[in-house]
Amino acid sequence: MAPALPYGTWHSPIDAGLAASHDGRPEYLGAVGDEVWWTAPRPAEGGRRALVRRRADGTEESVLPAPWNVRSRVIEYGGLPWAGAPRAAGGPLVVFVHFADQRLYAYEPDGGGAPRPLTPVSRTGGGLRFADPRLLPERGHVWCVMEEFTGEAPTDVRRVLVAVPLDGSAADDRAALTELSDGRHRFVTGPQLSPDGRRAAWIAWDHPRMPWDGTEVVLADVPEDGGPFTGAAAVLGGPDEAVSQVAWSTDGSLLYASDPGGWWELRRVAAADLGDARARSTALLPARAEEFAGPLWRIGMQWFLPLADGRIAAVHGTGTNTLGILDPAAGTLTDVEGPWTEWASTLTAHGTAVVGLAAGPRTSYEIVEVDTATRAARVIGSAHRDAVDPAYVSAGTERVFTGPGGREIHAHVHPPHHPESTGPDGELPPYVVWVHGGPTSRAPLVLDLEIAYFTSRGIGVAEVNYGGSTGYGRAYRNRLREQWGVVDVEDCAAVALALAAEGSADRARLAVRGGSAGGWTTAASLTSPTARDVWACGAISYPILDLAGWAADETHDFESRYLESLIGPYAEVPERYAERSPINLVGNIRAPFLLLQGLDDVICPPAQCDRFLAAVAGRGVPHAYLSFAGEGHGFRRKDTMVRCLESELSLYAQTFGFERADVPRLELAP
Repeated sequence: MAPALPYGTWHSPIDAGLAASHDGRPEYLGAVGDEVWWTAPRPAEGGRRALVRRRADGTEESVLPAPWNVRSRVIEYGGLPWAGAPRAAGGPLVVFVHFADQRLYAYEPDGGGAPRPLTPVSRTGGGLRFADPRLLPERGHVWCVMEEFTGEAPTDVRRVLVAVPLDGSAADDRAALTELSDGRHRFVTGPQLSPDGRRAAWIAWDHPRMPWDGTEVVLADVPEDGGPFTGAAAVLGGPDEAVSQVAWSTDGSLLYASDPGGWWELRRVAAADLGDARARSTALLPARAEEFAGPLWRIGMQWFLPLADGRIAAVHGTGTNTLGILDPAAGTLTDVEGPWTEWASTLTAHGTAVVGLAAGPRTSYEIVEVDTATRAARVIGSAHRDAVDPAYVSAGTERVFTGPGGREIHAHVHPPHHPESTGPDGELPPYVVWVHGGPTSRAPLVLDLEIAYFTSRGIGVAEVNYGGSTGYGRAYRNRLREQWGVVDVEDCAAVALALAAEGSADRARLAVRGGSAGGWTTAASLTSPTARDVWACGAISYPILDLAGWAADETHDFESRYLESLIGPYAEVPERYAERSPINLVGNIRAPFLLLQGLDDVICPPAQCDRFLAAVAGRGVPHAYLSFAGEGHGFRRKDTMVRCLESELSLYAQTFGFERADVPRLELAP
């Protein structure tokens, strides 16, 4: 019989170092000849992203040594940072963005040379940045998105499609870059070249819309001389229709994912209809209440992949993401079977197979190859290996709770779990509500050793996909329109209180934690006059704390107008910005809190934390502030993540009343 020990005191083999070592996941899959390539996290190497190749014989190797860091900063959240192509002799050619200087480089990994720059360094503002490349060796160019700062303010920026010469002639000469688009749109994705090479299509949108609000598909002619695109016109989408991806089918038809009916669906425009001013499209699988795409947070995300035989590999689901093979001619969608319940928005074709990135409640993200004929799946890269006995992992369950007004709230609940310990009779466990970022995002139900770090010690975790989250249709995500700081706060509190009411959680030991937009909701929860009494403490990471400051050039361009939908236009409702900002509500704080911030964060800058802490000073609220040089928005370095996890555990131990001698004590200042 398992010994009864107080919740929170259980011994666990999952320490902070182990959890931090497995933070992050592979991204940005691509096929280079008969090889599959991707980017991979390296927390122990300063948080860089490595470029990894899987050779035909199945061996994996890193393409670039440290300090090369394959990561783009376009729109700050980045996007597809590399592209590769096979060559007749001498091995593959790859182009990539190096994080440190954001230049585009060319590299021949089998040629013995070093990467050579293709683009110049700009001294203006944030410089020149590149993302979503299309490598066209036969044309002698790379097509990609270029982000160019025109001044010192974060909103002094333009984005255009450019052709970058592969011969290196633009390495020191901005004028050698050919601008392919006319710059009429604030935001663009990389151009997709039609099978006949005569047309290009891309997605574009403008402030104040975010890409999940409304985007357009732009179609243009490609001149034979390699000059700027001509005849560019918006042919699909609009201000109330969110196109998330566009791609060409081998028959010349245009495929795209959009949500005219309230759910992202796959649609097609026949090649013969592409000459119309507003192209006529049809749904490939009409009237399905599930998502076939998601929010375009990074340039180059991919939820579907046209195959050579006319079928389409498609990531889809409601609250989860499954990979299916769609046959448009038959109108059938057949899902891939396996232990994976979450497929990421990155796909590539490898011979007659589709390769994707997938995870499950017991499985970390793996590179999975699917035979399109049999739908048999096998892991070919980044294979999951249990870092700890799975008996220590709380797999979690999907649940639906009832919120204010009877609305549904989706959540994943991970109870405390340990194979050799249980709680004493009569004691209920503490619970921490995890609030995801975005807020237009979603927490997937997958293996997460950070969650297991807490559940294996006797602390429950509930991940709340509050109103505003994606994966449940446009109506669900629109719940947050002008209600940020209200609906998200209410939904998180409702889940916590429901767990207490059903006897799963200790009502006196409830905590809330989150980063970025989740940090906002955490801070708003602790300062809300209606929700503050729910929480015993909170952990706030790289948050938004002052709405008025964030709306006045205190963040990056991509989200600089986001608050117009989340809160309302500042010129019309300035009082709403003041009434909801945690910095103006510090008098309501009663619970201890931990504040974590990267000093290089340009999305949620540390200046907001400084002002918040100044307002809290002298109020007698126990708190701690940890800041980290070299960290931006979201922590990537192993030593940073270790300190954050151990400090968070110490906060809970002190607040919930149990001892943890295995982590340094967090000093809480009054």
